[in-house]
Formats: sequence, C-alpha cells, structure tokens
Amino acid sequence: MAKKEQSAAAEKIAAAEKVKAKKPKSDKPNIFVRAWKAIVRFFKDLRGETKKIVWPDGKTVLKSTGVVLAVVVVFTIVIWLIDLGLSKSIDLVSDAARNANDTTVTEVADDNTASQNLVIEQTTEAAAEAAAAEEVTAAEEAVEETAAAQEAAEETAAPTAAE
Repeated sequence: MAKKEQSAAAEKIAAAEKVKAKKPKSDKPNIFVRAWKAIVRFFKDLRGETKKIVWPDGKTVLKSTGVVLAVVVVFTIVIWLIDLGLSKSIDLVSDAARNANDTTVTEVADDNTASQNLVIEQTTEAAAEAAAAEEVTAAEEAVEETAAAQEAAEETAAPTAAE
C-alpha cells in the first residue's frame, strides 16, 4: 500500500511538471509596445470624452462670471469688516494696557524721585557735617601749630634772655 501511495504521489508530481513545461511563454509584447498602446488608448478615450462635453453658451458664461465676481466682492467686504473690527479692538486693548502701564510707571517714577530726593538730602547733610568736622579739625590743627610755634619761639627766646 505504501508503494501505491508513493507511485500516486510521483505521478502527481510528474503531471504538475508536464503542465509547467507545456505553459507557453507570455504572449505579451515587450514593455515599450505595451506602453505605446496604453498611450494611444488614453488619447482615444480622451477624444471620446471631450465629444461628450456640453459647452455653455455665451450668456450663461457671462451670468456665471457675474455671480462669481459678486460673491467675491461680498466676501471681500465681509472679511475686510471683520479685519477692521479686530484691528480696532486690539488697538483699544493695547492702548488701555499702555495707559495702565504709564500710570504705574508714573507712580513708580514719583516714588523713585521722592527716594532720590531723600537720599540727596541725607548725602548733603552728611557732607555738610563732614565739612564742618573737617573745619573743626583744621582749626584745631591750626591752633596746635600756632601753639607749637609759640613754644618754639619762647624756647629760642628763653636761652638768649638767660645769657
């Protein structure tokens, strides 16, 4: 039984090989011939489709053109109005922000000016006190120098009087 199965399988394989061998080569022509035929078929179909087109007459074309132009003008005006409204609202918001910022800047500038004036006053007072202290110190030094000069004069005069 095994031999019968093997011979049946061998027969099937042999039959399949015969079918493969009997298959003729493709009847298709080469790629360039097929491409040329496709191009020619495309233009024939194109010509047939253009014959089916129903072209409008002149009045219909003018009416359609007028409608298109009117719609374009209407939409142009609508878009322009929207743009104008948005631009004005942005300007109002930016002006309000700028005014609020200017007020804040003015208040800060006033605070800064008051602080600067206070610092200037304190610096001026400190400088005046330093100048007064320097004058006192200079006066004390002058007094000390005068006293030292008098002592020196007395010492030089004292030995001559003793002689």
